[in-house]
Amino acid sequence: MKEVKIESVLTVYDNIEELSKDVISLMEKAMEARQNAYAPYSKFNVGAALLLDNGEVVTGSNQENASYPSGLCAERTAIYYAGAKYPKAKIVQMAIIAGSTIKQTMSPIPPCGACRQAIAEYEVKQDAPIEIYFMGETGKVVKSNSLANLLPLVFDKSFL
Repeated sequence: MKEVKIESVLTVYDNIEELSKDVISLMEKAMEARQNAYAPYSKFNVGAALLLDNGEVVTGSNQENASYPSGLCAERTAIYYAGAKYPKAKIVQMAIIAGSTIKQTMSPIPPCGACRQAIAEYEVKQDAPIEIYFMGETGKVVKSNSLANLLPLVFDKSFL
């Protein structure tokens, strides 16, 4: 038997002002996208913005449905739109801002498991890491240099 230790390395910023101007701009696009969320059931609005290697920025917001599995998270909305509109472009950075509409959310909120798997698919497809920045409504911002850092032991096409 052998024990294996897996670690993730994250960079934590005290607030959005500590980020570079380019990343702040991307975070602001995610904030704008969050305003378009449709979340009447969870009251939890999420916005995502992707910077592509062609310079385009694609955004998405969560879209709920009374039949819960039919809704879609902001991250996947943005990723699938980018894949449909710019199929050859690589995702360079992703910004995510999330929070409740009934209480203030100050803790950084990472992508859910389903979104991590979707992001992993694109990271593997493009054979390049995706920088991911995430936060609550205010407060600290967390940066991961890649999705693989957030989802070690990723399930990908190599297993099929």
